Amino acid sequence: QVQLVESGGGLVQAGGSLRLSCAASGSLFSINTMGWFRQAPGKQREMVATITNLGTTNCADSVKGRFTIARDNAKNTVYLQMNSLKPEDTAVYYCAVFQPGSASWGQGTQVTVSS
Repeated sequence: QVQLVESGGGLVQAGGSLRLSCAASGSLFSINTMGWFRQAPGKQREMVATITNLGTTNCADSVKGRFTIARDNAKNTVYLQMNSLKPEDTAVYYCAVFQPGSASWGQGTQVTVSS
């Protein structure tokens, strides 16, 4: 079982920045993908960005050039640096870890961007 603890959400004005962190613990394999997803009110959860244990990243078109995902394998932690935030980025952001045969999710952290 994998436990995920997210931090770093909050309220920010449009154009501002936030950094989300997610620390994973428990039954972690060396080969996995970590990522961030978000869900806005009334919308489906969507992928924001993912990163493999080898550092290969994938970002949604809506955040390319503004958000950066990174991970520290020694700390089992994944980060999401969010710059140039827009009101449409407002959502609950969820951390996830995908390993062979399993997917684990964090409890979510609220990000609110005011105009």
